[in-house]
Amino acid sequence: MDLRAELLKSIWYAFTALDVEKSGKVSKSQLKVLSHNLYTVLCIPHDPVALEEHFRDDDDGPVSSQGYMPYLNKYILDKVEEGAFVKENFDELCWTLTAKKNYKPDRNGNSVVSHQDAFKLWCLFNFLSEDKYPLVMVPDEVEYLLKKICTAMNVELNSCELDDYLAQEQQGQGGLTVWQFLDMVNSGRFLRGIEQEAVSMAVEEVYQEVIEDVLKQGYLWKKGQLRRNWSERWFTLKPSVLSYYMSEERKEKKGSITLDKHCCVEVLPDRDGKRCMFCVKTSSRTYEMSASDTRQRQEWTLAIQTAIRLQAEGKNSLHKDLKQKRREQREQREQRKAAKEEETQRLKQLQEEKERKLQELELLKEAQRQAEILLQEEEQRRRQQHEEMQRTLEIQLQEAEQARASMQAEMVLKEAEAERQRKRILELEDMQERLQEALQQEVKARQDEESVRYAQARLLAEEEEKLKQLMKLKEEQEEYIIKTQLEKQVLKQEMENKNKCLEDAQKQLEEVRVNRQRVDQDVMAAQRKLRQASTNVKHWNVQMNRLMHPIEPGDKRTNVSGGFAGYQPLLSGRDSSLRLKQRVEDKGNDPMRDNSKDNVSNGGNSGVPPSPDADTMTTEPTN
Repeated sequence: MDLRAELLKSIWYAFTALDVEKSGKVSKSQLKVLSHNLYTVLCIPHDPVALEEHFRDDDDGPVSSQGYMPYLNKYILDKVEEGAFVKENFDELCWTLTAKKNYKPDRNGNSVVSHQDAFKLWCLFNFLSEDKYPLVMVPDEVEYLLKKICTAMNVELNSCELDDYLAQEQQGQGGLTVWQFLDMVNSGRFLRGIEQEAVSMAVEEVYQEVIEDVLKQGYLWKKGQLRRNWSERWFTLKPSVLSYYMSEERKEKKGSITLDKHCCVEVLPDRDGKRCMFCVKTSSRTYEMSASDTRQRQEWTLAIQTAIRLQAEGKNSLHKDLKQKRREQREQREQRKAAKEEETQRLKQLQEEKERKLQELELLKEAQRQAEILLQEEEQRRRQQHEEMQRTLEIQLQEAEQARASMQAEMVLKEAEAERQRKRILELEDMQERLQEALQQEVKARQDEESVRYAQARLLAEEEEKLKQLMKLKEEQEEYIIKTQLEKQVLKQEMENKNKCLEDAQKQLEEVRVNRQRVDQDVMAAQRKLRQASTNVKHWNVQMNRLMHPIEPGDKRTNVSGGFAGYQPLLSGRDSSLRLKQRVEDKGNDPMRDNSKDNVSNGGNSGVPPSPDADTMTTEPTN
């Protein structure tokens, strides 16, 4: 910390003390007085018109610290020369201005420190405070200063109690203000049972060590250069000089030893009745001295070596160097703490990311398990559908085989019929002239046949569509039958469970009887349908016989269906489609036939004997 920064800290206190309204501005008249006093204590030639000229363009209102800083730097701080003034007088001026407003000691006289000691503590605070405004002292520096004072009094500081107090008083400021620090010291919280004189001596010792750069002081015996006698002197060691006085009041200075990097200190053996001797060698002279004991000699030699080391390193103050090192250590500690917090945060984020990924992995595993279950269910369903489709295809294949066999039989019949027709055509060629009119009628019949064929093809397409619908209906009926069978099994289980109850058994018996009656009615309805189907078949056989009867020459053909003998194959195919449709409708209209038969068999009653199948009846040839 350079001289300008030290002076600015004290001036800041003086400026804020003049700011009564706490608006950040001070009147020009007060700044004139402050500037004049600063000229005086800093031993700078005073320029009375500089302030007026500097603020000539400004109004008559107060001046802020930013407005005063250019004048302060240009006319005061730039002209300050180190060593040309007494810094203690400068500090006393600023302390006097700020203490009147801010320092409030105990009015009952119970303060631990005196007003002069408070001034020295204020100087120590300014020295150890951070270079940021408003000025505060960080907790580490507060603890360091209090430990120095307690060490000077041979008292141990209660660090835990100090930490608790600092935690309560900081309130987000990052440290203590000087007035909080003085209130803490005056409260006696950390200096209980210690007299004010002891505190004053300790503060003075620390003030001399830190502010005045006194590395060590005390009485030593010094050997004269001319008279070679031994005299007791009060020595004061600073980084650049070792001064000695007649007494500890330091009123009469007897001499000084200038220290530089070429000096050294050595321990000497006892002689001339003196013990604990050592010497300081400079480039021009060797100074012999004697301490009171070995410990004092060691302390003095170490202190002088420290001063020589500071001179070799080009440093003028030990405590400024120590303060800078402590600040660097704090910064490094803060950096390590920030890095540790950042690392902790990063590890926390990584942990959260890991947990999130684990959760996502668990969800993926669960989704995979669900997908496998769904896949298995879908595979089972597809397998069932495939089996059902295979069964359906097998049934359709059997029906197709049957249809192919019937078609082959019909083709044989058609071939035989074609052969008969060819023979007949040969006979008709001989009778062409007589049958010219019949030929024209036949041509007309052929045209009618073509139209009937087209109509028959359309009907066959419709029949195929209806057949598909019937097959779908059949599948639904089969599913319904399976469902009914499952319900029947459940019903049987319930009947077995309730078999012990006679009343429930009787009710079930009544239901079986009702079902038997319904089955009987269904059987009778089926027989009626079969008889109706037989009648229809006979009717179609009669029609077919009429169509198949050969036309004799001269006979008048009766056109019943608008066709002729060649129409029989088409009617036979349609008759086969009608028989298949009738069989499917019978199954659809009587879905409970199988259940009725089961119920009849369970009831111990024999049903009506099954009637011959309509298809069997219709496929018998009629001569």
